[in-house]
Amino acid sequence: MRSERTIGQLPIVVYGHSITARNLWVSFLDFTKAYKIAGESAILELQVTGEKNNANVLIQDIQLDPLSGKVTHADLLQVRMDEEIEAHIPLEFTGESVAVKALGGMLLKNTDEILVSCLPADLPPVIMVDISALATFDDHIKVSDLKISSKVKVLSDVDMIIAGVTPPRTEAQMAELEEKAEADVTKVEGVIKETDTKTESK
Repeated sequence: MRSERTIGQLPIVVYGHSITARNLWVSFLDFTKAYKIAGESAILELQVTGEKNNANVLIQDIQLDPLSGKVTHADLLQVRMDEEIEAHIPLEFTGESVAVKALGGMLLKNTDEILVSCLPADLPPVIMVDISALATFDDHIKVSDLKISSKVKVLSDVDMIIAGVTPPRTEAQMAELEEKAEADVTKVEGVIKETDTKTESK
């Protein structure tokens, strides 16, 4: 049974380079609010009772309750502001693609984050991807096309395609997909019928 001291508190582990790992408790409400805003790509200040200076940390990993979906544990990486760190930065897709809106294509996203390295203060919370550059089905956006500060080094493959647009399926393709789906259903029904027959014979 949890003690009164831990009610409304979340267990966390704080670790880092040349730092002894510590098991601490933080306010569950404060943590969830901070995580909702900062995610895993923004520096947070952690105030520890009895310590003069706040610790600069990144949320590295969280564990969720499989039933409620609530956070049950978190790992925090304590960083030095004068040392570069590596982090996965989420991509935010903005704008409007002509190939999607006017030509009826489907936007394909190959990744939703990229890996970068920089000083903690220069860490971008998010990187914008303007899909208005996708005017035709031959257009695509690579990592090298992203607008990123010169203070940030990209570690992901710069030639990796982030997004593109596929043309709409033709009537023939749609008919072929429907036929395949019907064939798959028939196979499943056949298996079910066969199983039922065996059951009855017993």
